[in-house]
Amino acid sequence: MRTLVWMAATFALVTLSLEAQAKDLSKNSRFVCSWGSDIAADAQAAKLSGFTLYGARKKLQSQKFPRPWMRMTAMGITEQTYNSPSRLKPAGIKQTYYEQCIRHELARR
Repeated sequence: MRTLVWMAATFALVTLSLEAQAKDLSKNSRFVCSWGSDIAADAQAAKLSGFTLYGARKKLQSQKFPRPWMRMTAMGITEQTYNSPSRLKPAGIKQTYYEQCIRHELARR
């Protein structure tokens, strides 16, 4: 029980720290991380519901994207999500993707 409380407290501190650091990033970097995490969560939801990778890619092909780079990036994120053995819920995938993206952006500085 003690370990569980300690882990929850540590997770909360790490999350708060990442959120504070994320605010130091540009608005565009935060947008890209948030957008990518949404794509990953949608792909995980589709994967868990039995939707095929082919079907997910077809859906992305018909979708309108505001920026030219988004379609291919969404395809890559979706493919990586489908290739992963992870069975996490979409919310977990979204959180993990966002945190790792923020870490990556901070490391690039």
